[in-house]
Amino acid sequence: MNEILRNEEMGLSDGLMLRVAGSGDIPAIRTLQALSIAILQRGYLDDAQIEASRVSMGLDTQLIDDGTYFCVFDDETLVGCGGWSNRATLYGGDHSAGRSARKLDPATDRARIRAMYTHPDHARRGIGRSILMASEFAARNHGFKALEMASTEAGRPFYERCGYAVENSFFDHNGGVAVPLYTMVKALTPVD
Repeated sequence: MNEILRNEEMGLSDGLMLRVAGSGDIPAIRTLQALSIAILQRGYLDDAQIEASRVSMGLDTQLIDDGTYFCVFDDETLVGCGGWSNRATLYGGDHSAGRSARKLDPATDRARIRAMYTHPDHARRGIGRSILMASEFAARNHGFKALEMASTEAGRPFYERCGYAVENSFFDHNGGVAVPLYTMVKALTPVD
């Protein structure tokens, strides 16, 4: 696990540190997620969609229990979080409907990219990219050949720059308002 966390390889600037999230990080993660949802969705979703998206977005603590969720800190301030999963749930927090803890088969299934959030004041510092790199590295080392995620409208351009392609689009209606999401996929380069 330590090789995942070499910050110079993750492209993090000085002062930023990536590590595996622990249960003690949950309050800060929830605060960061709420702030990110409220601010970074502006210009992509209207106010009703932003509010509705809170029902389908958020922290799935199974990721922390599995050791597949990462935090990025600037000194002691949480500035980003996200991770990967070898479970069937594609998106959503503990409170979201339709979650499944079923384990995925690396031979036939794609690992998931999950719950990616950046502090609005720290966007465009390589935080999201570093979390993606750590997640891709870990998923590849667990035998997965591809990844998929449910991306928001706001996240889609970033993920496309990172090599993910839209497979299909759909609407989440769990919050009572249609919120657009995209299933995005990426093949992983085999380990030598």
